[in-house]
Amino acid sequence: MTTHLPRKALVIGAGIGGLAAAATLRRAGVEVQVFERAPELRPGTTAVSLMCNAVLALRTLDIDIAPGLDKRAEVFDELKFLTRRGRPIRTLPFRELSHRLGASNYAVHRADLQQTLLDALGDGSVIEFGAAATEFVDGEDGVEVTFEDGRTASGDVLIGADGFHSAMRRQLAGAEEPRPGNYACWLATVPFTHPRMSKGYAAHYWGRGQRFGLADIGRGRAYWWATKNVPPGASGHLRRGKEGLAGLFAGWADEVREAIRTTPEESIVRITAQDRPFLQQWGTGRTTLLGDAAHPMLVSLGQGAALAIEDAVVLAQHLRTTADPVAALRGYEDERRPRTEALVAAARALSGTEQLEGFVPALARDLYLRFTPLSKLTGQNEAVLTWPPRG
Repeated sequence: MTTHLPRKALVIGAGIGGLAAAATLRRAGVEVQVFERAPELRPGTTAVSLMCNAVLALRTLDIDIAPGLDKRAEVFDELKFLTRRGRPIRTLPFRELSHRLGASNYAVHRADLQQTLLDALGDGSVIEFGAAATEFVDGEDGVEVTFEDGRTASGDVLIGADGFHSAMRRQLAGAEEPRPGNYACWLATVPFTHPRMSKGYAAHYWGRGQRFGLADIGRGRAYWWATKNVPPGASGHLRRGKEGLAGLFAGWADEVREAIRTTPEESIVRITAQDRPFLQQWGTGRTTLLGDAAHPMLVSLGQGAALAIEDAVVLAQHLRTTADPVAALRGYEDERRPRTEALVAAARALSGTEQLEGFVPALARDLYLRFTPLSKLTGQNEAVLTWPPRG
C-alpha cells in the first residue's frame, strides 16, 4: 500500500465517467475537484444500459449502487430480438447469468444514473459548473488547467473525462476526425405503456438497414432508439422530424409505431453514429483520459457507461496502491487498454452486422442468431459482463 497518495485530482467533465471517477477517487482517499463546462448537470432525455460488470467493479471499492438503481431504474432479465413486425428471432436470457455473476443489468435514464453516482460521491459541492477546460500544463510536481474564462486550477493529477469531443484528448492526440458508423440515430424517453411491454421489457427489432430498440426504464417510462443507414460520410446530413421518422417505421410492430406516435417532437434527439480510431496513448506525465474521452465506441454492445465506470475503478485502485502518481496513471492505462480496445472493435463489428441492408445478408444474420447454440451466446456475454475480467 502506498504511503503517499496524490493530494488532489482534477476531473474534467461531470458526466457518467467523471462522476464515477470522483466517487472512486474519494473512496481511495484522494481529494477531488470536478469541473463541468455546462452551468448545471444536463443528463439530456436519453437512457443507457448499465450492465452488471459496472456494478460489480464498483463493489471492489465498497461502493454499491444497486440499491439506488433498484429505486430509479428497471432490471432487465432478458433481451428479445424481433423482426420489424415483432415476430420472435431469439431471446437471450440474462437472469441466470446475472445471478451467477452477482449483479443485475439495468435500463436507466441518464438523469437517474447521474443521481445514483452523485449519491455515491456524497458531496456535490466538489463540482464546479460553468468551467470549460481549454488546455493543461503538465509539470514535474503537478498539473495546471486553464479554463475559457481565464481561471486556472492546480492538482497532482488530471483526469480528462470530458466526453467524445474532449478538449483534453485534443491536446494529447491532436485534431482527429470522427469515424462514421454510417447510420443515423434517433433517441427518446417518454411515459409509455403498451400491452406487449411487460415489466423489464427490453427488445431490439431488426429490419434491413434499420433497427429499433424499446426498453422499460421504470416508473412508467420507456426508452426507445431508432437507426437508419445512410451513405458513407453522409450521416451528419440526414434530417427527419417525427413525421418522417414515423414514415421510416411504417409497417413495423404496433408498439414501435405507437412509441414514435406518442413522443413529442421536441423530445426526440438525433445523433450521428460515430466513434474514433482507438487511441493507444491516453496520457502523459500526470494526465490521463477516461471513458468516451479515451475510447469512444458505437452503442451496439450497450457498454459505454459500464466501461467508463470500470475505468474509474481501475484508476482509483492504481492511484491507491502505487506511490508514484505518474506510474499509477501509466499502470491504469496499460491495464485498461486491451479490454477497451477489444470492445470498441467488437461494438463496431456488431454494429455492421446489425445494420445489414441486403436481403440475403440480413436473412443470414437473423438465421445465425436464431440457431447459434445458446451456450455460445451466453459464453460471449459472460466474457464481457464478468468482473474482474478473465484472461
